[in-house]
Amino acid sequence: MPITSGYFAQPKNSMSDTLIYLDYAAATPVSEAVLQAMQPFMSTNFYNPSATYSAARETQNALEAARTTAAHWLGARSSEIIFTAGGTEANNLAIHGIMRRFPDANAVVSSIEHESVLAPAHRYECREAAVDKNGRLDLDDLSNKIDDKTVLVSIMYANNEVGTIQPVKDAGQLIANIRRQRQKSGNTLPIYLHTDACQAANYLDLHVARLGVDLLTINGGKVYGPKQSGALYVKGGVELMPLIDGGGQERNIRSGTQNVAGAVGFAAALDAAQQIKNDESNRLSKLQQHFRMLIAQQLPTASINGSNKHCLPNNLHVTIPGYDNERLLIQLDEAGILAAAGSACSASNEEPSHVLTAMGLGDEDAQASLRFTMGRATTIQEIERVVMALSQLIKH
Repeated sequence: MPITSGYFAQPKNSMSDTLIYLDYAAATPVSEAVLQAMQPFMSTNFYNPSATYSAARETQNALEAARTTAAHWLGARSSEIIFTAGGTEANNLAIHGIMRRFPDANAVVSSIEHESVLAPAHRYECREAAVDKNGRLDLDDLSNKIDDKTVLVSIMYANNEVGTIQPVKDAGQLIANIRRQRQKSGNTLPIYLHTDACQAANYLDLHVARLGVDLLTINGGKVYGPKQSGALYVKGGVELMPLIDGGGQERNIRSGTQNVAGAVGFAAALDAAQQIKNDESNRLSKLQQHFRMLIAQQLPTASINGSNKHCLPNNLHVTIPGYDNERLLIQLDEAGILAAAGSACSASNEEPSHVLTAMGLGDEDAQASLRFTMGRATTIQEIERVVMALSQLIKH
């Protein structure tokens, strides 16, 4: 069953009775069930899972059970799940882990990737594949950017700013064809496909074989789990250079005492998200349609960015020409409405969004754009109040 607004306590401030939170792409609250699952491993069952005494076995068992749960939803083996401290680390591990093994090779990424993919990728020889005006990957351009020295392709599953879902399965088929061509030609360089699925994990199928990916990133802080938790799926046979050396935990790929509470919370959150993804997607799609209709009726000069057909159900990205998004965000905040201009990780950057510019928006329009991302507590009444507040702000 879909989780309703009563599932989470709404925050309050002095400016309004109840805050309306529409920045779920940046962070989700930890659900009560996840907190309960984590609690024993922060108090009574605090043991190091690598310890040899019997008291630590329950901790180790819980860690492996969490790994099994995550693997189940990815259609993977437990040994292919590497726990990390969130999506940024997992993305860095995927990029650096491959590129350091093949220093003479190159990478190809989409032009709208999260900075935690773009920044590490551009430490190596890297090309960016273009997207269309809706923020969807141009597969022909991707194919043209791949050459005989390309070892890694990274295409996010769904964009964190405009919500556009990417053709990852088609990219996977392209990579599979390239592998076959290389085998025939005698080119022994492997080619791997990585996808950042942090925004997709609440709503989309994560089965790695169906997607055709070799590496996949998930972030616990986006699926109602604890921040600084997550995982990287690493297909069997794919060897990564570790970022952290030491005790050899996580198959020698990520040394350090595991955050058992974080792993347990992450797995519980992912399990819940995947179980309710269809119901919650349907509920949010209806809210999204209502949101779009209200924008069209009450803000006729506004335009909605991203793809209508291929879009996450919780995302609405709006450009309001002639209005500075920073000022609007401050005014919305004063009215008790929490939204964003784009990625929270780039909120302090005064440059226009690289995602929007890659889609063809000019600087003025890019800096007149707002992102509203809904979640399990979002109601139709909140959406109506947000559009009414926006309309009043623009009129005045």
